[in-house]
Amino acid sequence: MVQTFAKVFGIVYLIIGILGFIPGLVQPMVGGPGLAIEAGYGRFLGIFPVNLIHNLVHIGVGIWGILAARSIPRSVTYARANAVLFGVLFLLGIIPATNTLFGLAPIYGVDAWLHLLSAAIAAYFGFAAAARAPAWHT
Repeated sequence: MVQTFAKVFGIVYLIIGILGFIPGLVQPMVGGPGLAIEAGYGRFLGIFPVNLIHNLVHIGVGIWGILAARSIPRSVTYARANAVLFGVLFLLGIIPATNTLFGLAPIYGVDAWLHLLSAAIAAYFGFAAAARAPAWHT
């Protein structure tokens, strides 16, 4: 079950990261906070703030998930790490002083809440579901 999570989560984030580079899917940012890296800065699907760094991180998380899905221990590590990563991104995203990841990537607004949802799903598979699974061997 955790391997399926890693694969699906990875595929979804990889696709989202790639789609974030398609200009027709990213509306120009109007009135958002300034970033040190303005390349690709806009709202994906008119909702989620993204930029070049944000999209690259999504692609990285996606590739990592697809590779992690090859084994149960790697999938568990992936799920747990993403629970922490996206939980931290949520917290940084709701604090005005850090909601642009120190000028690198926009993680505010609806995106912060999507990070919380991602953290909760990853936590379920990394901790709750993995604890109920039969023991595995590396």
